[in-house]
Amino acid sequence: LNWYKRYKVRKPLLLSLECSLGFHLPRCQLVNQTVSLEKEGCPRCHTVETTICRGHCPTKDPVVNLPLGHMYQDVCTYRKFEYRKLELSDCPLGVDPVVQYLVALSCHCDRCSMDTSDCTFESLPPDFCTNDIPFYY
Repeated sequence: LNWYKRYKVRKPLLLSLECSLGFHLPRCQLVNQTVSLEKEGCPRCHTVETTICRGHCPTKDPVVNLPLGHMYQDVCTYRKFEYRKLELSDCPLGVDPVVQYLVALSCHCDRCSMDTSDCTFESLPPDFCTNDIPFYY
């Protein structure tokens, strides 16, 4: 913010401008989340606590659309992560009871990677379980 030196903006005004620009939204960060784990052939969902990335990232909206330029909006996504395994206790014989789930170790703002993230506009909640949907025959 070197522009304040050229225009001799007073520091209290600058501080209030910086605070108003932030809107006090939570930044991209690790948060604890309960997720549902399920596997085809196993009768129930099991919940587990893990860490995910959640929060707001700065966005850019160009004043003029450039014909050859592409604008990408960054999302809060994983920088480092690992997979952990859980053995489901109620799977029938013949069904592998082991499922893997992602644990976020650090987060950052970047393009959405379909390999590790749900990049849809609106997705299912992390604790959603398809076994909880009633089927009508």
